[in-house]
Amino acid sequence: MGGDGVRRRLAVANAAGLVAGYALDALVGDPRRWHPVAGFGRAAGALEQRTYRPDPAAGAVFTGLAVGGPVLLGAAATVLTRRRPVTRAVLVAAGTWTVLGGRTLRREATVMRRALRRGDLPAARNRLGHLCGRDPSLLDESELARATVESVAENTSDAVVAPLFWGAVAGLPGLLGYRAANTLDAMVGHRSARYARFGTPAARLDDLLNLAPARLTGLLTIAVAPTAHGDRERAWRVWRRDRNDHPSPNAGQCEAAMAGALGVRLGGRNRYFGRTETRPFLGDGPRPEARHLKRAARISGAVGLAALGVAAVYPVTLGRVVAAAGRWGWTAAAHTARSAARPVPSVRRLPARLGARVGRAGAGATPDAGGGRADTGGSR
Repeated sequence: MGGDGVRRRLAVANAAGLVAGYALDALVGDPRRWHPVAGFGRAAGALEQRTYRPDPAAGAVFTGLAVGGPVLLGAAATVLTRRRPVTRAVLVAAGTWTVLGGRTLRREATVMRRALRRGDLPAARNRLGHLCGRDPSLLDESELARATVESVAENTSDAVVAPLFWGAVAGLPGLLGYRAANTLDAMVGHRSARYARFGTPAARLDDLLNLAPARLTGLLTIAVAPTAHGDRERAWRVWRRDRNDHPSPNAGQCEAAMAGALGVRLGGRNRYFGRTETRPFLGDGPRPEARHLKRAARISGAVGLAALGVAAVYPVTLGRVVAAAGRWGWTAAAHTARSAARPVPSVRRLPARLGARVGRAGAGATPDAGGGRADTGGSR
């Protein structure tokens, strides 16, 4: 089979792997034990102990090693399966299942909703740690619901849309590299005394990798708002108005769209363990309640399906165009490099050729003293 045929089959294999991995996450969810991401977290923790110093340079070394390892593993698997599309599809499916967390996210929102509906605040407070790092000890129903809606909105990007995006764009290396970077951000990318400097490179890398997925999540949230009885026009208006008010370059994209879709107001004072942050308000309307959590989970699921559609189509459409352009660019660059490296003949070695050219130009052309160039006199 020719090169184009192989590439077409691999593109289909990548798309099929993304779909199969998404289906596994939707049906099975995260494994209860021996989760690969948890194993990576333990390995990253051990690496942190060896590389930690309270400065960004040490954090950059830590981030490069911890993210580079999974990327290289994915790249090696990609090379080894370049002639085996079925194996490629299986590996992409396994990788997608490993890095997605959509089912778990929606399940946590459901558990929180049921606890709040029962009025069981202690159970709801104990459960909040599965979604975010806020101190739940003083939170009431409204604040617990707000924290859940904001976490569902942001993690729809982090745990669903962004992995699918990078899996579509960069295959296995993209899947594994993104999940590694996002895990490091959760581990060391916060503003504690220990990680304020060391965690900066991991936090900045995560911000960079989520720039496009977060904005895609916001747009998809607006598009699917009616699936949860939301107002698409209001979601669009709130997203455009409030998305850049959030201190995070990415979280505001998702939270503003979710606030508009649900018709609630997010933001306010967030209490973490040892510090407090006051966030700008996003959206109009009442504060979230338990009844809004079911709608938020439904929007999250619809956004995931829409993102899957985009991700599955990309490798067999625009992805092939981008890959072809990349191959053309590399070929052109290599040809240019070879031409530049080729020795240029000296002008003095071509007297006969230049003399013949001058002779054809007409009488009166006289070779110069060196014999290598001709002075054509007034003919110029």
